[in-house]
Amino acid sequence: MVNHAIQDGSIDLIEAIIEGIQRKKGLEIVDIDLQIINNTECDHYIICHGTSNTHVDAIAHSVEETVEELKNEPAWHRDGYKQAQWILLDYANIMVHVFQEPIRRLYDIESLWADGKIINIDADI
Repeated sequence: MVNHAIQDGSIDLIEAIIEGIQRKKGLEIVDIDLQIINNTECDHYIICHGTSNTHVDAIAHSVEETVEELKNEPAWHRDGYKQAQWILLDYANIMVHVFQEPIRRLYDIESLWADGKIINIDADI
């Protein structure tokens, strides 16, 4: 699946998150490695999008269920389920952003954090 080394065991969590996204056919999965930037709120952003609020909701629930199943780790915080345009799942050092495509393009997080190492997951599988 994802072949980049992380010393603190986060790689397993990243793989579980990506597995959850892939189970519900999340689109354009990106891992932004923020460890090379000083003073960031976390080490990784995992970003993807869905085609509707129902799809976004399903992807986010799949991530939570898959991470619980494989890592026995609940999200520390979750936000955005009510409108399901942008759902954020906080796993402490990894933040998962599940967008509807127009909202993803509007906020363009990949450009905001372009100093990080951007890994296109779809290309790696």
